[in-house]
Amino acid sequence: MFQTLGFQELLLIMVIVLFIFGPKKLPALGESLGRGIRNFENGISGKDKGEDEESSSSVHQLPAGK
Repeated sequence: MFQTLGFQELLLIMVIVLFIFGPKKLPALGESLGRGIRNFENGISGKDKGEDEESSSSVHQLPAGK
């Protein structure tokens, strides 16, 4: 039913995207696409940006001497 895309199909898609957006816009387009995918994955897994910063920056200290 579904076929995977071959090299020729991917090359054709990349050429069409290059003609539509131009070479100057492609880096920004790739960056925003990557950011969107990352946000989507974080949303699916339930992670927030605040949770990542909080868990990496907080230091758990044990109470002193008892």
